[in-house]
Amino acid sequence: MKTSTKTMIFAFLIAAAAGVLIHNLYTWLPIPLTAVFSPVIESLWEHIKLLFYPLLAAALIFGRDDESRAVRLWSDLIVCAALLVVSYLYHVLLHGENFIFDIVLYVVLMAAGFLLPRLLWPLGEKRWFQKAAVPLTALVWVLIFWFSFYPPEGLLFKDMETVRTFFTIPV
Repeated sequence: MKTSTKTMIFAFLIAAAAGVLIHNLYTWLPIPLTAVFSPVIESLWEHIKLLFYPLLAAALIFGRDDESRAVRLWSDLIVCAALLVVSYLYHVLLHGENFIFDIVLYVVLMAAGFLLPRLLWPLGEKRWFQKAAVPLTALVWVLIFWFSFYPPEGLLFKDMETVRTFFTIPV
């Protein structure tokens, strides 16, 4: 992992900007292809696309060998899982609706996606770690693809703009 700090900061900024552009891609061009890459509705699940695809691109660009690619793919998966957990806690359990919180969470998790490979690097040498990275990432991609068109029931897949919380119930 001999990538310069300047390069990684630049890559982080590009990835963060890409995630922001991805957010509205389906709104601008509502076709099935953009539905796979962009949130179709404002559900918690759909928002993992904002992290998954830019971090996947970074993993493919900077993951020059199996070890490096594995730690970057695992970082992508961990950050997406963290987004689901924190978003569920905040939006569903705590009924939070602060847009600034969502932006900060996105930036923090995107940064974590670039910093985690350094923490996971010792695991990258383990064969099981390398072998599991690609199939798990592929599984998440298949789920993203499938749930873009056939979302199951459940709060992770509900449009948060239509979910009633104590802020939206008329007094």
